[in-house]
Amino acid sequence: MTDISPGVFKSRSRGNWIRLRTLILLRWWAIAGQISALVVAQRLYALNLEIGLCYLVVGVSVISNLVATFIYPENKRLSERETLLVVLFDMLQLGLMLYLTGGLNNPFSILIVGPVTVSASAISSRSTVFLGLTAILIVSVLAKFHLPLRTDMGFVLRMPHIFLFGNWAAIVIAVVFLGVYSRWIVSEMDAMSNALQATQMALAREQKLTDLGGVVAAAAHELGTPLATIKLTSSELAEELEEHEDLRDDALLIREQADRCRDILRSMGRAGKDDLHLRKAPLTAVLEEAAEPHLDRGKLIHFDHGHDSGAIDTQPTIYRRPEIIHGLRNLVQNAVDFAAENVWIESSWNDATLTLRIMDDGRGYSAHVLGRIGEPFMRRRSIGTDPRRPEYEGMGLGLFIAKTLLERSGATLSFANGSDATDPDRNPAHHIGAVVEVIWPRSQIEAENPESRLPTGQNQPFSA
Repeated sequence: MTDISPGVFKSRSRGNWIRLRTLILLRWWAIAGQISALVVAQRLYALNLEIGLCYLVVGVSVISNLVATFIYPENKRLSERETLLVVLFDMLQLGLMLYLTGGLNNPFSILIVGPVTVSASAISSRSTVFLGLTAILIVSVLAKFHLPLRTDMGFVLRMPHIFLFGNWAAIVIAVVFLGVYSRWIVSEMDAMSNALQATQMALAREQKLTDLGGVVAAAAHELGTPLATIKLTSSELAEELEEHEDLRDDALLIREQADRCRDILRSMGRAGKDDLHLRKAPLTAVLEEAAEPHLDRGKLIHFDHGHDSGAIDTQPTIYRRPEIIHGLRNLVQNAVDFAAENVWIESSWNDATLTLRIMDDGRGYSAHVLGRIGEPFMRRRSIGTDPRRPEYEGMGLGLFIAKTLLERSGATLSFANGSDATDPDRNPAHHIGAVVEVIWPRSQIEAENPESRLPTGQNQPFSA
C-alpha cells in the first residue's frame, strides 16, 4: 500500500526512551515512602520490626541512587537491558523489605505490581513477561516464608489462611491483568503514533513532488522565451560570421539573454515558484493522475465519469492537493493488488456532493477484516483467515494512510464487498469484489465553479 515500511518504526526500542534520572527520582520517592512507613509502624503502632535490617535494605537503595547520580550523566538514556536491571533491582529490594515486615500480611505487598506495570509500558514484551513471572515467584515465596509482624507485647499479626491466599491470588491477578492491560494500551498508542508519523512522511513526500512539478513547469515556462531567442540569435550569427559589423550587436543580445537565464535559474534555485495552474485540476485529471503509476501493472483500469440526475453538467474542478492524490493512489493500488483482471474507478457528482467509487473484480474483503479496515498495522490472522482474500503486512498501514489523508480533505470513506453493496446504478454484469466509496461535500473540495471562476494570477515564490 505504501513504500514506507512498518519495520522502520519497529526498529526503535522504547527502552531507549527512558532517562536514568527519571528512575532515580522515582526511587527517591520510594525510599522516602519506605522510611516513612517504618517510622510510622515503629513509633505510632509500636510494631517490633527488624529495624536494623530494614534500614540496611533501604540504605542499599540510597547507595545505588547516589552512585548512579554521580557516575552517570543526567541525560543518560537506558538501554533495554539496563532498564530491565533497574526495575528488577527495585522489585527484589521491595520483596526483601516485605520479607522483613510480614510478607503478604503486610498491606503494602500490593506494591509489587508497580514494577511490572512500569516494565509493560517501557520495555519489550519478553522483559515484561520475565518481570511478571519474577513478581509471581516473589509473592509465592513471601506467602510461605517471611518474618512475622509482632507488636511490643509479642502478639503476631497475621491474616487467616483464606485471606492470605486471597491476597496472593489478588496480587497474581493484578500482575497479569495490569501487565497485559498496560502493554496492550501502549502497543495501541505506539501503532497509532507510528502510523501517523508514516502518514506525515507520505504527505511530505507528496508535497515535495507537487512542488517539484511546479518548479519544472515554471522553468519550462520562464526559460522558453530566452532559450528560443538564444537559439535564433545563434543561428543568425552562424549565417553572418563574415559580417563583422553585425556580430557585435548579436553578441550583446546573446549575452543579455544569457544573463536573463542565469537570473531565472538563480531565483528558482533559491526558492522555486509555485505554479498556480497545478493547484487545481478537473476531477478526471486528478483521478487519472492518481491511477497513472498502476496503469501498466497487468490489470485493466476503467474510468467512468458522469453526473447524477438533476446536477450541473460541468465537470468539477477540484483542489489538486497532495493528500488527495496520495490517498487515492493507495486505494487504487489496493484494488489493483487484489483484482483478478479489472478495476473500475467511477465518479459522479451533484449540486451538494462528489462521489468516487473504486472497485475491483477480486474476491472482496475477508469477513474478519472488513470491520477493521483503516486500523494501522493490522496483523495477519493464522486462524480463521479467509483464503479468498489473503492479507499482507502492509495493508493496514497503507489503508490507514489513505483514510487519514482523504478524511483530512473532508472526505467520508466506506468499505464494502460487491455482494453487500446496494447501489442501483451498479452494472450487474460486472463481478465486483471490494468496493471503496469516497464522498466529499463539494464545498470542501471544489476549487471553483463557472460562476466564481477568476483569473489564476501570477505565480508566487514558495514560502519558506
